[in-house]
Amino acid sequence: MLKQHLQFKLSQKLSPQQIQLMKLIQLPTQAFEQRIKQELEENPALEGGKEEKDTEFDAEFENSSDDFDDNETINAEDINVDEYLSDDEIPDYRTQANNYSSDDDEKSIPYAAGTSFTQHLINQLNTYRLDEEERDIAEFLVGSVDESGYIRRSLSDIMDDLAFTQNVYTTEDKIESVLKIVHQLDPAGVGARNLQECLSIQLHRKEKTADTDLAIDIIDNAFDAFTKKHYKKLLQKFDISEVQLKDAITEIEHLNPKPGGSYAGNNRIVEHVVPDFAIKIVDGELELTLNGRNAPELHVSREYNNMLKGYKDAKDKSKSQKDAVLFIKQKLDAAKWFIEAIKQRQQTLFVTMSAIMHYQKDYFLTGDERQLKPMILKDIADEIDMDVSTVSRVANSKYVDTPYGTKLIKEFFSESMKNDQGEDVSTREIKKILETVIEEENKKKPLTDEALAKILKEKGYPIARRTVAKYREQLDIPVARLRKKI
Repeated sequence: MLKQHLQFKLSQKLSPQQIQLMKLIQLPTQAFEQRIKQELEENPALEGGKEEKDTEFDAEFENSSDDFDDNETINAEDINVDEYLSDDEIPDYRTQANNYSSDDDEKSIPYAAGTSFTQHLINQLNTYRLDEEERDIAEFLVGSVDESGYIRRSLSDIMDDLAFTQNVYTTEDKIESVLKIVHQLDPAGVGARNLQECLSIQLHRKEKTADTDLAIDIIDNAFDAFTKKHYKKLLQKFDISEVQLKDAITEIEHLNPKPGGSYAGNNRIVEHVVPDFAIKIVDGELELTLNGRNAPELHVSREYNNMLKGYKDAKDKSKSQKDAVLFIKQKLDAAKWFIEAIKQRQQTLFVTMSAIMHYQKDYFLTGDERQLKPMILKDIADEIDMDVSTVSRVANSKYVDTPYGTKLIKEFFSESMKNDQGEDVSTREIKKILETVIEEENKKKPLTDEALAKILKEKGYPIARRTVAKYREQLDIPVARLRKKI
């Protein structure tokens, strides 16, 4: 049986403006600049550049109509045009001058032009005498080289691709012979299919000595034992002394495991980190500044102001004029909101970072990571009376320039553990001490995780072996056996 009934329910929903503000807060400086550029392109009522203040215009604009509701039907007659108008007659060249103070950040980053890595290899192929088939195969192989310098595909896959895409029908043996030519190109080791082959190519091109001969033997015939640092097996297999093995390993350690990365002109654009904040120590006190690029000069277009003035002065208002004034109002409201959102973003960023700076004052004054206090998002959210999600948006993608280098803000957050005194200490502090202990260990007899746990306990940090293993992995430090040196 069907029934109809009414139900009243209260619910909270984020307005589109609030959602957009959250997105703005999340953006780092460079992405924020792109967002500003996009908004300037999409909204003709918004303009960038410096503008002289007009108190009367600002007051009128601030007191203009309430937030525009897209679902509300508005007639042109309902709009009080006077609220949007101003008597300011400052010419455009005065308001759009591209003036920046001397301490403003550089607005553009120059990139060096150069030959691509692939083209660099093809240029070298031109010095070899190859027939048409060999040339096609060689260029295809060079095109398959990744940015590290490796060809990570099987010969059978390459043979199939040559047939399907290049109409070149050949054999794996032919491809293998052309691959040997590619292996002669610079940088040494390029075109290798795995690390073993890469190191072997580099060693075979070095000047022959007793050390390089032994190194070649180790890489070609005992690579597995070498990578697992089974030095006793290597000593027995090759019947050599520890000194000879040490010299051969030194030869191998000087090789380049990623030959493609050594090519300076590979034309890859390196991601530049632009700090969103800067912290300086002035007379023993911390001073926080927000990157000036986060506070752009934006204002409402005077041309739109003049359009409204023309509409007001017109005696006979046509339908097209009424449609135009509705469009103008919508764009002016959007421009007003965007300018206000940028101010809120600026304030939110500064307040959040200021709270983090004062919370971690001891660290910022000394640069010693052991001075970092345990700090979670909720600590800062409670401090500034904002939501945890807002603090997260500020911390996740923003960088701060400190006297000790440029740091990702989220790195200052860490959970706490209790030491033997019952005090809360940061897990970052424990990791730093663990890192120091491992650096100072005897590399001939590296400390096991159990031994590291014992040392940390003696230093006042009672943590389990499995926790030590977890922290060691987070620090990207291998197990004891792989840290061993002869």
